[in-house]
Amino acid sequence: MRINRGSKRQAKRLFRLCLVNGLLDENRVRRIVQRIVTAGRRDGAAVLSHFARLVKLDLAQHTATIESVTLLPRDLRAAIEAGLNRRYGQTLTTTFAYRPALIAGIRIQVGSDVYDGSVRAGLAALERVFEARESWATC
Repeated sequence: MRINRGSKRQAKRLFRLCLVNGLLDENRVRRIVQRIVTAGRRDGAAVLSHFARLVKLDLAQHTATIESVTLLPRDLRAAIEAGLNRRYGQTLTTTFAYRPALIAGIRIQVGSDVYDGSVRAGLAALERVFEARESWATC
């Protein structure tokens, strides 16, 4: 769906109305969505689509996903949470997940920021270096 500038502008304005002290208010979001749906405007679907995207991005910025190969001890979890709270603020929600595909290490994602200290990421980077050298050698 192509969204015009006016619909995006309207969605951003409505999104800002949902913020209370810099945080998204769930009740305001629900009320805004209900009003958009019941208004029956021609561009309602476009406004609602962009509004949903803005809400999703905001939620991602306030959610941290920490993936590791093993279950982390409580003291390490607390240290990671404290460091993330210092960097991103106290409103951050953290989730710890078990992911054996990492081989070893930890991967942290907060919104679009990714901190990947896993062996899998290191091997992938090494593979890209070798592929780049092979392409230079064949020239």
